[in-house]
Amino acid sequence: MELGAVDRITADAVGEPGMRTFYLQARAGDELVTVVVEKEQVVLLSQSVLELLAEVPLETGPLDETELALEEPVDPLFHAGRLSIGYDPDGDRFLLEVTEFEPDDEAEAEDEDEGSALLDEDPLGVALGDEPETIRLWASREQMLALSRHGAEVAEG
Repeated sequence: MELGAVDRITADAVGEPGMRTFYLQARAGDELVTVVVEKEQVVLLSQSVLELLAEVPLETGPLDETELALEEPVDPLFHAGRLSIGYDPDGDRFLLEVTEFEPDDEAEAEDEDEGSALLDEDPLGVALGDEPETIRLWASREQMLALSRHGAEVAEG
């Protein structure tokens, strides 16, 4: 799924500490995309953004927390397995790719060895065995810095 340049991007959590579900959410025009992510993925994404921004300094103002809250409905498309980030200096923007979680082949083999029947769908309703879905989006340095700061705060809380 190609979102192109996003109007907003955020990482946030719902629930009480210790029982929270973390989300990455982006909006491009009328399209709102939400995926479930792990807390560690939010932390690593925040750190990676800061490392890339250290190479391309950016002056910023204060962070507007209301702009970074999750939008309703929070209806995840899938559970993220891999997040990849890069910076395009010519376009002065970040590329973020979010790839759907895929169970290990080894884990599947162990389940089969134990005689367990594999589920036809994961808890989010995605048929197993299909190619993992990938979301590609572009965001500005300002958007990614705000995502990084907010994501780090959410993960600490």
